[in-house]
Amino acid sequence: MPTPNSDDRPYSQKNPRNLTPQQYERLTAEMAAPYRPLRQVVYVACGASGFIGGLVFLAKIASGREVGSTLPNFALQVGVVALMVLLFRWEQRAARRSPKQK
Repeated sequence: MPTPNSDDRPYSQKNPRNLTPQQYERLTAEMAAPYRPLRQVVYVACGASGFIGGLVFLAKIASGREVGSTLPNFALQVGVVALMVLLFRWEQRAARRSPKQK
């Protein structure tokens, strides 16, 4: 007869809230990386904003108006897009490495 504190207990005894194994796995993955989906949405939104801003500044550069002040702004927008792509890829790699991630 197993002792009450052994690891041979049924799943429901290990899980006091009676969650299904899938729910428990999802909750532990969320604890490991809280707000990961929200961060990814923010990265996509900021990247899209930077891309649109880059197109606007590229059009100003192509038209030849205020090139001296437009060029640094265009470079900033390109940097924002590059940073958002880097952060998004970093999140994707972390999600793949996470053993409990769905």
